Amino acid sequence: MISTHVLDTERGRPAAGVRVELYRGEELLATEDTDSDGRIPDLAGEVEPGTYRLVFLPVSSPFFGRIEVEMSLPDTAHVHVPLLLSPYGCTIYRGS
Repeated sequence: MISTHVLDTERGRPAAGVRVELYRGEELLATEDTDSDGRIPDLAGEVEPGTYRLVFLPVSSPFFGRIEVEMSLPDTAHVHVPLLLSPYGCTIYRGS
């Protein structure tokens, strides 16, 4: 399971309505928008071990139109991938 949480650090609040796409190779597995709390609790259900790519498409960012991260999942454990976003930078990390 892959979850995410997008926070607008400029405004100090969750980033609602951010489109997030999940790919394995070139195959689009899931697309969902963050909820009012900036979260997607389960993007694609159970996923197999392998290499995946999360693509964030923040509509409110004047600079970052597309943010991508590629990750290798060694097992089917829950992976949480938060994004902190402002007009001046972004940070993606593996959460808990």
